[in-house]
Amino acid sequence: MHTAITIDALKVLDAIDRKGSFAGAAAELFRVPSAISYTVQKLEEDLDVELYDRSGHRASLTSAGRYLLEEGRALLEAAENLAHTTKQVAQGWETRLRIGFNSLLPAECLFPAIRDFYELGVPVDVQVVEEVFAGAWDALQSRRVDLIVGADQSSKPAGQFTTHALGDIAFVFAVSPDHPLAATEAPLSESDISRYPAAVAADTSRSLPPGHAGIFRRQRTLTVTNIDQKIALQAAGLGVGWLPRSRIRDHLAQGTLIEKPVHEPRPPIILHLARHAEDQGKALTWFWDRLKQDSAIQSWLSD
Repeated sequence: MHTAITIDALKVLDAIDRKGSFAGAAAELFRVPSAISYTVQKLEEDLDVELYDRSGHRASLTSAGRYLLEEGRALLEAAENLAHTTKQVAQGWETRLRIGFNSLLPAECLFPAIRDFYELGVPVDVQVVEEVFAGAWDALQSRRVDLIVGADQSSKPAGQFTTHALGDIAFVFAVSPDHPLAATEAPLSESDISRYPAAVAADTSRSLPPGHAGIFRRQRTLTVTNIDQKIALQAAGLGVGWLPRSRIRDHLAQGTLIEKPVHEPRPPIILHLARHAEDQGKALTWFWDRLKQDSAIQSWLSD
């Protein structure tokens, strides 16, 4: 489809406006003034619109001309960005990197790596996505994300993935100090726990089987969207359940959550970095190498 509006014509309008005259635009664009005038006249003829009011001493933009200029500048910026990102892709850099993280970890553990990446000065958009339980693997398998931080092995699907173990994360059964179970001295049994609603973070998986760790049959559930909300529920005494010890250190120290012994403790799980084996983008590779030895993540995992 042919359009009268070209990048060159928009550059001419932009230069005229910034330089204040056709002659100034001609000097900036290394053209003769007649070429500038011809470009404007041709654009007006093709659009059948007057872009300049020539009734005064100096031609000035009409309302239509001003609108075209303002909208055209957005197109010029987009064209410049397109040219830059095309060169960026040719050099092996992605235009966007999507990092998924397991809700067992806080988003803050990724911030030091993101800050260091920004210091490289590479214009790659970074998107951080929170996933719960099998949702981490599901997001990677379906390519909603390019990299997962904190993937567990139990929900790993079939496929060609590269993984790297980050470390163990330990769990504690925690209740509010005001909860009826807080006063129980003996290790809690299934019958003790199942009398009260379980606080549950909903699995974000769309296609893989969802997880439901630590919930007994016939136990009522109170479901929220992530671990932060689950922690808040349990601190408020509205539910009980297992929580990552590293996520509730402050709550345990301040007494807003109490760790309770249970007959069947939940073992630690190993969290991994994971990506598609064939993906080799420069931004992905940089984050992969950086996060494998990231001290911020290790400090969150350490108990």
